[in-house]
Order: sequence, then C-alpha cells, then structure tokens
Amino acid sequence: MDYVVIIGLGQLGRVFAAGLLRIGHVVIPVNRGDDLQRRSAEYPTPTLVLVAVAEKDLPSVLAQMPAPWKSRLGFLQNELLPRDWLKYGIEYPTIVSVWFEKKKGMDAKPLIASPAFGPQAERLTTALLALELPAVRLDTPHQLLWELVRKNLYILTTNLAGLETQSNVSTLWQQHRVLAEAVAHDVLDLQEWLTGEIFERTALLSGMLAAFQADPEHTCAGRSAPARLARALGYANQAGLAVTTLRDLAARHLPS
Repeated sequence: MDYVVIIGLGQLGRVFAAGLLRIGHVVIPVNRGDDLQRRSAEYPTPTLVLVAVAEKDLPSVLAQMPAPWKSRLGFLQNELLPRDWLKYGIEYPTIVSVWFEKKKGMDAKPLIASPAFGPQAERLTTALLALELPAVRLDTPHQLLWELVRKNLYILTTNLAGLETQSNVSTLWQQHRVLAEAVAHDVLDLQEWLTGEIFERTALLSGMLAAFQADPEHTCAGRSAPARLARALGYANQAGLAVTTLRDLAARHLPS
C-alpha cells in the first residue's frame, strides 16, 4: 500500500493531508504526542513522512525519529536550513517552503508559489496544486538553499522589524524602509553564518519584496516575533556578529 505519514495535524498538516487525499494517497495521521516507535512499527514503509509540527517542536521530534523513517522524511517549517536536518544524520529529505497562510476558520491563502525539493517534491507540489495552491518543483540543492534563505529573510525581517513598526508589510517598506533594510542585512549576516555561504543580497531582497507585493496587507509581527528575535541574538552571540539593529530592537522589545 502506498501511504504517507503526517506528524502533526495543525493547520499546515491538515492542508497537506487534504491535498494528498485528493490526489489518491492514503494518509496516516500521527499526533504530536504519539509514540513514534510504535507508529513506525505499525507503518514501517511510508512513501513519505511529512513532519508538520511547529518549528520549536522540530528538534525534539527529530531526536526521537525512528530509524525506518529517517530516509523518508519531509519538512515544511519556517527558519529551516540544512544544518537543522544534517545534525540528525538526515541527508536527503524532501523540503517544501510554504508560501501560503492558513489560519483556523479560513481557507489557505497563497502569497507566491511554494517551492519543493527532494525525493517526494513532485508528490507534494501535485497535492498543493490539487487544492489550487501554487507550487513549483526545484531542480538543485542550490535552488533549495536560496529559497530557504529567502523565506527566512521574509519571516525574520517582517517579524523583527514589525516589533517596532506594528504595521503591515506595505507600510514597513514604504514608511520604514531604512529599518527594514537594516534588519534584513543583519538577518542575512546570520543566514550566511548558519549556512557557510555568501549570498547575492540584491536578489534575495528582490525575492522578499515579491512576497511583500503579493500580500501588501500582511501583518508584520506575529506572536512568535519575540522568540524569533531572542533566537537570532543567540546565534549572533555564538557567531560574534554585531547585528546592531537586532540588538537595538532587543533592547526595546525584549525583557531585560
């Protein structure tokens, strides 16, 4: 039997479950607190194990991931980079960078096409397209890394600058561009340290702006913004990076 396991049935997990069901796959739901060893014994050979838990829960889930599932994994979290799976001995997962918003009681709202890469990328893009959510399959690891950094740039710039502006992305760029660009460059300093790569920043900033233009009314700072800022500063301290704009924001918006 061809089946897909989904760990985590929150808003995003449910969207992917619906898409996979629509294109004819059997979906095995696994809740966040389930015994993964027992479930993997029941379902040892899934086509894909899509880990759809929140980003803060990902490390603990990966730390207890059953061996039979490790070569079949897929991820969709924000702030995701290769180091997040490589340190668990996971070498070639399927990754989708989610560019649609899904909140309780509302349909999924796409911004731009969600790119996917890896062994089951075609399956996931087909599932999203079946729900009329734009998606595209990537061809190379280099493309994947660029897309992950673009998404991280968007998430972190809007969340962290939004602590100061309390605005939507259109207002952030039109009225607080100096702040937005300063935050973005600090974020890219962190992304380069986390990946060991040097990025062409103009292209990434243009990629971020494409998402701004797709949903100009999108609110900048969500509930997770303070935690994202604290996490960013933790990385900056490890790396010895100045990130002066992020430190200024922390002085004003994080508890001392």
